[in-house]
Amino acid sequence: MTDSERSGESPTVTKKGGGAAATRGRTTIADGVVEKIAGMAARDVVGVHAMGSGLSRTFGAVRDRVPGGGGAKASVTRGVKAEVGEVQTALDLEIVVDYGVSISDVAGAVRENVIAAVERMTGLEVVEVNIAVSDVKLPDEEEDEPESRLQ
Repeated sequence: MTDSERSGESPTVTKKGGGAAATRGRTTIADGVVEKIAGMAARDVVGVHAMGSGLSRTFGAVRDRVPGGGGAKASVTRGVKAEVGEVQTALDLEIVVDYGVSISDVAGAVRENVIAAVERMTGLEVVEVNIAVSDVKLPDEEEDEPESRLQ
């Protein structure tokens, strides 16, 4: 009886080809994947009203209503730009914050949430998250979404 059998452990199995499975090939992650993860993580932060500039949100709202115009993917990645390398990524985010919140606190929370989500889900090192606050949503301000002509 071997030592591993006496201790109740299963014997070590060596697979053909040698080496761990993780070292047998390469994984690439598209910019759009990182942009989606970052967009979702940024939207989860309290105080973030929307992503992207007013103009991009307006065009996005129109595009969302057009069949085949991009829909959910476009709205999730709106205001997010990622540059992805083999082991690192850098992100630029454009956000609109709610009136009355501390912009520096919201930006810090967005940065922390985005870094945690991207690193956990992709394994990439996030080297920087640049945040541009393009607008403040006032309580009495109407949404920038254009009215639909369809009924």
